[in-house]
Amino acid sequence: MDGVIVVDKPAGWTSHDAVNKLRRLAKTKRVGHLGTLDPAATGVLPLIIGRATRLAQFYAASDKVYDAVVHFGWSTDTYDRDGQIVGSQTVVELDPARVEGLLGRFRGKIRQMPPPISAKKIGGTPAYKLARRNLPVELKPVEVTIYSIELISCAGAEARIQVHCSAGTYLRSIAHDLGQAYGCGAYLKSLVRTRAAHFTLEQARSIEELERLAGEGRLEEALIPAAQLLPELPSEIVDALTAGQIRQGRDFRASPFRARKDTPYIKALSEDGELIAIGRALLPNLYHPVIVL
Repeated sequence: MDGVIVVDKPAGWTSHDAVNKLRRLAKTKRVGHLGTLDPAATGVLPLIIGRATRLAQFYAASDKVYDAVVHFGWSTDTYDRDGQIVGSQTVVELDPARVEGLLGRFRGKIRQMPPPISAKKIGGTPAYKLARRNLPVELKPVEVTIYSIELISCAGAEARIQVHCSAGTYLRSIAHDLGQAYGCGAYLKSLVRTRAAHFTLEQARSIEELERLAGEGRLEEALIPAAQLLPELPSEIVDALTAGQIRQGRDFRASPFRARKDTPYIKALSEDGELIAIGRALLPNLYHPVIVL
């Protein structure tokens, strides 16, 4: 099994819990994730399996889409519902027009302060570990990009927003900062990741469904094969002789009709459609295999 299984991560599970579960179901240690989700969050968690784990580097900067509910009236130390209340509590009746106006502050490139209780590392140690030891947490703002942030609904003290953002964006920080801007505090009540890179919630399988498929010996039905990954890269089908040469690390040529100037990479596929390698352009239509499966 070489490819990706998209998991609909349940609330309360860490991303590593999901990885360990799939390792047991697939009977392999070669499982990794393509971007973590907080334990309280649910939704799209792509898990990459087998030789396809070599492709994980191409997903490090993938954008994400989230559906979030922000509760206004007070803040928490974790910026989400699992934290301790910080400061006073206020009963709020949100003004949708005001919320919409404040969302404009978050669009485009922004400098975001990560939550003090997060996996962001300080001197090699995750911030949450320092916070648990009551040690000072001195994080620095990070530049992220919010491609879009839209108000879906607004009722009482809660606003539901949809956010399309770059990798590394903390929705908890957006919720917290939005509350500070509104003047009453806020925290992230719920979060669903609906898309990560090109993986969507419609493709995601529940843990229970994966357990059932594995029990019936049909887990491969949930697999997105390696050849279907990185759909933005052009593909070149190579014959058996060329495939063997690529596996030996030799350069290969691609049709000028297949290659594109807007990407330095190309996928080499075997005649039966399996992914052999990712090639990087050396010269027009000449590629060197940088990752071989």
